[in-house]
Amino acid sequence: LWSLSLLSESSLLELSLGKFRNVLLNQTNPVEAVIRNIASNVTVIIFQVHSQQSDVVISFDKNPSTNSSGTGVDRGLISILRPQQTVCTWYLRSLDANQVLSTAISMPYMEKDPIPGGCNLEFDLEVDPNIYLDYTLVDVRIKFAPANLGYMRGANPPSCDSGTGQNSRWRLRYDVYQYFLPENNLSEMVLMSHLRKMSEVQSIKANGVKMLTVTSDDKTDVYFSSLPGQGVIYNVIVWDPLWNTSAAYVPVHTYACSFADLVDNCSSLSKLSTKIFFTALAVLGLFTCFFGHRFWKTDLFFMGFIVTGFFFFVFITRVTSLGYDVRLVLTAVAGITGGILLVASWWRFGSVLLCMLIIGLVLGFLFSSMVFFTPLGDYRVFRDDVVFWVTFSSVALMIPVLFVGCPRILNILACGIVGSYSVVLAIACYVYTSLAYIALDLLRRILNDYFSRAYTNVPFQTNDFIVLAVWLMLALSGVTVQLRRERSEVPFPPHPYLTWKRERERRSTNVLDPSHHIPPLRERIHGKLLQIKELFQKEQPAGERTPLLL
Repeated sequence: LWSLSLLSESSLLELSLGKFRNVLLNQTNPVEAVIRNIASNVTVIIFQVHSQQSDVVISFDKNPSTNSSGTGVDRGLISILRPQQTVCTWYLRSLDANQVLSTAISMPYMEKDPIPGGCNLEFDLEVDPNIYLDYTLVDVRIKFAPANLGYMRGANPPSCDSGTGQNSRWRLRYDVYQYFLPENNLSEMVLMSHLRKMSEVQSIKANGVKMLTVTSDDKTDVYFSSLPGQGVIYNVIVWDPLWNTSAAYVPVHTYACSFADLVDNCSSLSKLSTKIFFTALAVLGLFTCFFGHRFWKTDLFFMGFIVTGFFFFVFITRVTSLGYDVRLVLTAVAGITGGILLVASWWRFGSVLLCMLIIGLVLGFLFSSMVFFTPLGDYRVFRDDVVFWVTFSSVALMIPVLFVGCPRILNILACGIVGSYSVVLAIACYVYTSLAYIALDLLRRILNDYFSRAYTNVPFQTNDFIVLAVWLMLALSGVTVQLRRERSEVPFPPHPYLTWKRERERRSTNVLDPSHHIPPLRERIHGKLLQIKELFQKEQPAGERTPLLL
């Protein structure tokens, strides 16, 4: 089914139904695509062309018009065949001055197959089988025109608005499919080879992931979470339950990024500030993973940094329009301040309960995010923000409640799991991994009012298995090392302020204690300075220095 034909000089492209052909397009010489000897039982042909990043024009005429052509990286036209018609012709060209590699295919359908886009009332083409896609850094939106029932050659098309019964197009169902390209691969040829898996009905069902079913009563637009740098192909299969026949729309792809931008393009998505921030966080997290409970103040600083930094970033993003780099710097400053304040509050008040509540909530929020990172998060009931946040908070609070009787184990678990996940976030700054979206999807849900409508399915490929193995290894190692090392130690250090206060009182009252006779701090500093000064004085020669009295 895969035939390669690179046309550079010739302007004629001979096609066969159901077979792919690669073609080089340019701006000046349109390519004429022709299919001959079409069987009489074929009533509809969907002709489509795809390129990776450059727009191409597909039309019925050499001089394209608005209602007889389509422009984009994934575009198709549908030809309703007349009686006795055996030849179809289309014209292709690119909008780019350079040659553009594209792939073309024509898909045939019979009289009982539904016609994709046959009841179009929104777009320019009378019958529009295309899926229209736009994206932001947060979500991807696909939209398509409703289909119509199939009919034989020469007959009038069924009315789109004659009724809503089982004899009308309202009985049709639309299955939306998603397909992920290989991670960290932006190759044109890889895209072309995988597009064929999402163009024909049976192949779509075999290779794609069915995300949802849309009825004729629903809006024909669907939202997905955006995955910048990750190639994704979407397609829709329209199904006629009466005849049990199906037809596929024209597949559409996106990388949710720009190939043309000089900065932050598809090849280099992470900003330098992001890499510095999360690399530094990973170094602190890795230390906390293995030594957090022993170095209790460092553990508190790390958890305080995460809590304060997270909520401060949400706040300034919501209420200000500052640039990303400025917000990240301010977040780092706020996180450091929050970490210091948590350590200071422990030193002054010594409340293990308060500290463990904060640490337990950090672990609980990460655990709850992991739960909603699974397919459970795409259940329709969680589209409702109230249901989502009540469930999310309940799962998050469950962690500190379960471990209320064993705070040391809770803290060691939090050090191992949260500390090792910071390493995952740092890895995501350099190599794509879907595990970063455990935290990122939560942040998107908080910052964007309409992110609840997006499906958050992500790929899980070789990179993700490797990073997951690293995460598990670090977490298990960190927890095991700390449990073994701390099993014979006191659960938590004593109240630092009270310890200092008791020590000061003991020194002031116990005259037998050698520390009682330690000079004040000012005198000790003065003495040290005198000692340093003496190091730079010249040594006096031995002998009598006083003049003899006469």
